[in-house]
Amino acid sequence: MTALDESEMVPVVNRIKRAQGQLAGVLRMLEEGRDCEEVVTQLAAVSRALDRAGFAVVASGLRQCIVNGDGPDSVDTKKMEKLFLSLA
Repeated sequence: MTALDESEMVPVVNRIKRAQGQLAGVLRMLEEGRDCEEVVTQLAAVSRALDRAGFAVVASGLRQCIVNGDGPDSVDTKKMEKLFLSLA
């Protein structure tokens, strides 16, 4: 896989930074003894944000492989499948 396009990673970096802030909020909620449902709801939101960031990274890498490689046939489909499944 080729290097990731920095311009495509800007929204991914922003999403991860937001997730980082959400996670800090979850820690505060736990330290304050907040309601279980509120904590789990926020944890689920952080998890979804990180999943989306991961899928965006893999999708960007796949696009880069196709554009910068020798076309769709040059993509290591097993490797890409493994990357997608690692996020599941």
